Amino acid sequence: MEWLKKLLEEQGLADEQVKAIIEGVEGNYKGFVPPHRFEEVNTAKKQAEEDVKERDKQLDKLKKSAGDNEELRQQIAKLQEENKAASEKYASDVKELRTNTAMRLAIGDSAHDAELVLSLLDKTKIELDEEGGIKAGFEEQLQSLRETKAFLFAQKQEKEDEKKGPTFKGITPADGAGGSGGHDEVDFENMSDADYYKYMDQQKNK
Repeated sequence: MEWLKKLLEEQGLADEQVKAIIEGVEGNYKGFVPPHRFEEVNTAKKQAEEDVKERDKQLDKLKKSAGDNEELRQQIAKLQEENKAASEKYASDVKELRTNTAMRLAIGDSAHDAELVLSLLDKTKIELDEEGGIKAGFEEQLQSLRETKAFLFAQKQEKEDEKKGPTFKGITPADGAGGSGGHDEVDFENMSDADYYKYMDQQKNK
């Protein structure tokens, strides 16, 4: 009862009076809670109730969050699968591009239609080295095509003729050309540029 004692003393009561009042209160009012203590307890009670409500809210929020997290985890898993698929497709596309490029370079001008030859080869058997060159699986397939579908490839004589370029043999000059008035063939292939233009001028003037 310190709060009551202090209150009585502040009112100017003598010590004996204060003591007598306190003893009387304690004897007759057991369980009495002083106002300030009541306020403390009441405040604590209210705070506890608020804490419980807050915890309930947090529990509900956690439950909702748990549901949201599951959904979020599913969304993340889906995105991861999509990213994985996109990554694998990108890697596959890059590999196919590198393989096609290496095969085109290897075929070169040996085929009439390089794209057609490429379509007949099994790309899954082609192995590339770190620099993008063909390591294995190509020559065997190409050789097999040469044997079974030789018409797809240019023959050696055709390639040599292409390198030489077109010739103009068999053209018969007009009478008097070549100095004999006969029908000698003009060999444009071995003719110099000066002789070629001179010859053409002569033909225009005839």
